[in-house]
Amino acid sequence: MFFRKSNGSVSWIVVFLGNPGLRYENTRHNAGFLVADLIAGKLKIKINRLKWSALITTTKLGGDSVLLLKPQTYMNLSGKPVKQAMNFYKVPLERVIVISDDVSLPVGKLRIRRSGSSGGHNGIRDIIKVCGGDTFPRIRIGVGSPENEQIDMADWVLSKLNKPDKEILDNAALSAAAALELIVEGSIDKAMAEFN
Repeated sequence: MFFRKSNGSVSWIVVFLGNPGLRYENTRHNAGFLVADLIAGKLKIKINRLKWSALITTTKLGGDSVLLLKPQTYMNLSGKPVKQAMNFYKVPLERVIVISDDVSLPVGKLRIRRSGSSGGHNGIRDIIKVCGGDTFPRIRIGVGSPENEQIDMADWVLSKLNKPDKEILDNAALSAAAALELIVEGSIDKAMAEFN
């Protein structure tokens, strides 16, 4: 990975979706936060500056300065911090990359898209609504769905990961970080071919 600490203005915003607080740590819905924490650990940086109801930091990815953003508003209200960061840095929606969980994909499988609907994901739905469009790239990380149809989907995504699924998602987070780098470098087609 070519991440480095950044000092300049940002040309990309990377949004990692999840829910704040210990209660939601290591849950399926926090797959986006998992990627953020992996990147921060590799870089030996902290995404811990509070601004726009989000934890943020800036770093370099390839040759570009990138804002890493973890909304602290809870999943369903993720749009406002993203919009505020876009306005502050004058970054267009096409240069916002969203990383989230996806219950329609098997655990650990990635799906990268240039744009598209929310796919039923409340965090992405709010970003589309508040930011006024769906023309942003996204990396979705499969968290699977319950085999037992009696289990409520909300309970499923907020359930703690078991050890095998956590290991699979840790590996998926590495792949998501590599895909992210390709997207920032302008190689989204390569990212889709390699990781979808």
